[in-house]
Amino acid sequence: MTTKKNPPILERDQFLLGSFASNCSGGMSVTKVPDRWDASWESNLTLAKMLDEAGIDFMLPIARWIGYGGETNFHGHVLETMTWAAGLLANTQNLTVFSTIHTVANLPVVVAKQIATLDAISKGRAGLNIVAGWNKPEYEALGLNLPEDHISRYGYAQEWFDVIKKLWSHDGTFDWEGEYFKLKAVHSDPKPQVNVPILNAAGSSEGREFAVRNANFLFTPAIDLARSKAEIVKLKEQSAAAGRDVGILTIALVSCAPTEKEAQDHYNYFYENSDWEAVDNLVNLQFAHAQSFPHDLLKLIRDRMASGHGAYPLIGTPEQVAQGFVDLAEAGFSGTTIAFLDWNKEFPYFRDNVLPILEDKGLRKPFVRQ
Repeated sequence: MTTKKNPPILERDQFLLGSFASNCSGGMSVTKVPDRWDASWESNLTLAKMLDEAGIDFMLPIARWIGYGGETNFHGHVLETMTWAAGLLANTQNLTVFSTIHTVANLPVVVAKQIATLDAISKGRAGLNIVAGWNKPEYEALGLNLPEDHISRYGYAQEWFDVIKKLWSHDGTFDWEGEYFKLKAVHSDPKPQVNVPILNAAGSSEGREFAVRNANFLFTPAIDLARSKAEIVKLKEQSAAAGRDVGILTIALVSCAPTEKEAQDHYNYFYENSDWEAVDNLVNLQFAHAQSFPHDLLKLIRDRMASGHGAYPLIGTPEQVAQGFVDLAEAGFSGTTIAFLDWNKEFPYFRDNVLPILEDKGLRKPFVRQ
């Protein structure tokens, strides 16, 4: 077995930026406005090419199987993430594209082969976002049993990922006798040619232990930056104790315009037209089956869910939005996803007016195409 190199996303010394949920109808905004994100393949391909040419680091999808109801059935139209990633990686040159995979719904031997194939298509730009499960109605729709306790879910996820890691590193066949998997004479060929970047969103103690053991990036919301700063210190200590250096990523919603009023008016436009039934379905599910958000901030969380699926709002002029990224970096975040009401309409202004400021502030480096 040869030593694998790191892909660019694991070597870039800068504040990372990516997209999130562009494969889902509505994107990150639970709104009824007619110009909300449509999540068509054509829209995603256009976005991927723009992000790739601008030097954005990654694209991250959400794996969804049923929508959240309401008038819009938010996230009712969703492009499946493994095939979505294959198409985008084949049409880009620099961008890392993650696949979001639910452990209970996907066999590890199959996933190992799929990610290795994406690695071959992209020459080392495929990433894996591991989901141990929280959305019970989705698992019921798939006819699967989701354990209620985090210990069982993450115990299963750990063995699932251990199988994948061995498939990616072991030459020849092997048997596996575990608690959850019994495999005979299994192997995986091809194998990824780089160390595949691993991402995991975790709110529970069991989830965060899993992330610091296995992931390169832990994904968590930035509800309040003072709270986040203390939280990140603890996560970094936990990561160091495990002998690892895990980056902490978050999610941000951008409304940027030449004037603060224009940016705020744009934000108010889609917030005031929120699909509140879908928002409440989303919030209730998060609280019933996950531990990702502090319960003492329910009102703020509900508002943030409506406007940006829990994202940290960055609203204002290019200078104000850029300062928001500085604030996230100073809180300890290694990077963030960015979302817009409509990426393809709004990203070019962000690219031309915010990214240069981030370079001037030292958060980002000038992009050199590979």
